[in-house]
Amino acid sequence: MPRGLRGRTVAAALALVATSGCTGGSDASPGVQPTPSASSSGSPATPDPWPGTTAVPGDPAHAVSPPGPLRDPLLPADLLVYSQQPLSPRTVARVARLPGVGATEQLSLAQVGIENRVITVAAVDPATYRRFTPVTSARLRPVWTRVAEGEVAITPWLGRRLADPGGVLRLGNDSDAPGVHVGALAPQIPRVDAVVNERWGEDLGMRMGNALLVSTGRLVAPQRVRPAIERIVGDQASVQILGPDLDTSVRQTAFLTGGSVAQSVGTFSYVVLDHGRIAPDPAWVAANIRTEEVPILGRVTCHRVMLPQLRAALTEVVMDGLAGAIHPDEYAGCYYPRYIAGTTQLSLHSFGIALDLNVPGNRRGTVGEIDRRVVAIFKKWGFAWGGDWAWTDPMHFEMNALVQPR
Repeated sequence: MPRGLRGRTVAAALALVATSGCTGGSDASPGVQPTPSASSSGSPATPDPWPGTTAVPGDPAHAVSPPGPLRDPLLPADLLVYSQQPLSPRTVARVARLPGVGATEQLSLAQVGIENRVITVAAVDPATYRRFTPVTSARLRPVWTRVAEGEVAITPWLGRRLADPGGVLRLGNDSDAPGVHVGALAPQIPRVDAVVNERWGEDLGMRMGNALLVSTGRLVAPQRVRPAIERIVGDQASVQILGPDLDTSVRQTAFLTGGSVAQSVGTFSYVVLDHGRIAPDPAWVAANIRTEEVPILGRVTCHRVMLPQLRAALTEVVMDGLAGAIHPDEYAGCYYPRYIAGTTQLSLHSFGIALDLNVPGNRRGTVGEIDRRVVAIFKKWGFAWGGDWAWTDPMHFEMNALVQPR
């Protein structure tokens, strides 16, 4: 059972209506009708998106002090400073003193892979971060109480799609990635999909304090402040304007966390190209991406840590007389740096740790035609199979464990 869930059943989750706004200071939330909840905080909650599951929520091993009433005014999240390494106190202080900067909030950012979808997780102080979020999230205290208690708040669409039937979200595609109960479905700031508290951030191996939210308020345009922030942070961080669309003018960061596979993949920066493609840092590509010969498929291009396991799996497929079950002409590749179509979320193909086999007969949403004996061999060699997902993708295999070929 995932760490933090042992010894407790699944809690009722909190669903919120997504709206936007940047004013107010009470804990009431317009447009949300509270109903009684089993929350250990005693706070009201809205209807459970996983009906029929009941328990006392919270994870004592990851709990922090609960937030009090919201007394500070709500602020827009205008700019995001994001670095691969923690931002120094001096850097944060210099940004906070700039003319036009109304408020700042330091937090930690990283990505986790879930069902081939790489989502961004923020580790925050729930008491202070909340005032930068949309009004229905900021003003409803149970959201931040649940985060303080050790649960995760995630955007509504992703939460319903990625959490298991009991409302547990595994933070990473690794077999050893921890599971965290979804305490709230709540809108977040742009570029952030899920929020946990700082104690969870430390256990996830996040680089603590590697990001800074900046609010310029209503009277100063973020574009006026950005050049001064860029001069302060230099090459150590990107400074992007937050809005409904991705700021493609700046360098982005991919920092995969959540387990042993994520740790072995490495962190890279990238720039956004056209048609959803990205260009990772050439130094990361040179150090990690390899083109090698493997059985059945021939020459493939993947991350170096995956190639030995892929070769071992395909060798066993051949030895078991199943080579004909994999069609080389229907192989759709491994390393493909891109966003998932129609989103600004990376695919695990961008890291070179996923591959697609026998594409025509194994489309998304189907049970797939791939031989289940081949699937069993791939699982043995440290691969998860997309056919096991709630929304199936039976062509898809992704590395989820480090297995040493002998």
